[in-house]
Amino acid sequence: MQHYISQKGPGKEHNMDSSSPVTNCGPDKTLKRIVLFIAILAGFLTPFDGSAVNIALPTIGAEFSMDAISLSWIATAYLLASALFLVPFGRLADIYGRKKIFESGIAIFAISSLLMTLVPTTGSLIAIRVLQGLGGAMIYGTSMAILTGVFPPGERGRAIGLYVSFVYFGLSLGPFLGGILTSYLGWRSIFLVNVPIGLLAVILIRLKLKGEWTESKGEPFDIIGSVLYSLSLVAVMYGFSTLPHEGAMTLVIAGLILVTIFAWYESRASYPVLNARLFSGNRVFLFSNVAALINYSATFAVTFLLSLDLQYTKGFSPEHAGLILIAQPAVMALVSTLSGRLSDQIEPGKVASAGMAITTLGLFLLVFLTESTPLWYIIMSLLILGTGFGFFTSPNTNAIMSSVQKHDYGVASGTTSTMRLLGQMLSMGFTTMLFAIYIGPVEITQEYYPAFISCLQTGFTFFTILCGAGIFFSLIRGHMRENV
Repeated sequence: MQHYISQKGPGKEHNMDSSSPVTNCGPDKTLKRIVLFIAILAGFLTPFDGSAVNIALPTIGAEFSMDAISLSWIATAYLLASALFLVPFGRLADIYGRKKIFESGIAIFAISSLLMTLVPTTGSLIAIRVLQGLGGAMIYGTSMAILTGVFPPGERGRAIGLYVSFVYFGLSLGPFLGGILTSYLGWRSIFLVNVPIGLLAVILIRLKLKGEWTESKGEPFDIIGSVLYSLSLVAVMYGFSTLPHEGAMTLVIAGLILVTIFAWYESRASYPVLNARLFSGNRVFLFSNVAALINYSATFAVTFLLSLDLQYTKGFSPEHAGLILIAQPAVMALVSTLSGRLSDQIEPGKVASAGMAITTLGLFLLVFLTESTPLWYIIMSLLILGTGFGFFTSPNTNAIMSSVQKHDYGVASGTTSTMRLLGQMLSMGFTTMLFAIYIGPVEITQEYYPAFISCLQTGFTFFTILCGAGIFFSLIRGHMRENV
């Protein structure tokens, strides 16, 4: 049985399940706190895993005798799987229930983390990372939608800021705790941390969250659009990550053609998996997502590259390298709460643009890295990067989610996370391409350190230019249109 909950103003009626946790009087404070706590657990879980794995990459590579390119696929396989399923699961969540998809995603992530402790080969390791990516997509595509649906515009920036703070807390703790676990208990112990956190989140969802969010209940799912979307991503990202090898550009071109077909099909579909009108008729949504894509493309590979640099060329242990890398996300966690509150009072686009400018400065400083660069210089650069990223993410997310109607929260949440993952994929794809050009399919040993440093310098130069261009897109987004 379904009913409608009226909102003030035209076009503000939303088809919701009768058991929805949101009542006509709006969500109460207890529900808000419960949803925020569960979202925080999920927000901590996935970034912690990613950042902890990055610090363990040299150890994993040594156990499986992996070359530099294969090593990058430990991160890329997870990101590709997450990007593939994000938008489809965001739409499925709107149709069948955000809580249901959210809970299933956490369960899959926890189970696959347990399986990661048992992998015997490189192939099985990559396969389980793909399964983790599936669970991550289900989490990414729903957590922000649930949070946005519970908190009204006046409180949304603060809630998102707190959520993002714990995302960065996961990023902060990942390198530090990951380094300690890798040094003393082995890299497989990293994944065991995810299991009790995931179990706690599932128990809380079952016990504390009654009802469901299904604002598009009864609408059909766009299977053709989902297939086109997934195939285009696989072709583009796999082709890009295998450049400059023969056939890679053919895959990229084929993927871009599929993207064009996907956009054409979605613009004509009655119930699209991705509402193209969100981009064509919403300037804030369009350019905020473009800014997010550029920002993540320019920054994600930083931790990956510096983790390798600190352990290979600088000779630090995983534990000490993790302690150094904690500087960036620790500052992010502190700044994002402040920036989230600012975005409730000041135009979010202005705060986000300032953050992107600071990030560009941090990337520019990393262009000058050498084998003899002092540690203080690296830490200073990380602190600047963390400040910039903290001022960008919360306001930019607030702008995106506040620029759409409630009916589109699931798709908007999935789209926002897709921009993040696509940016991370592009960042890793470009880095993998540089490894192929400068180093090749070999292990990174001392004789390849000069080539590795050249790879770093080229990468950070490109990322600086890209992030600088992103400031423009962040500034031209216009004013946020709030939807209640």
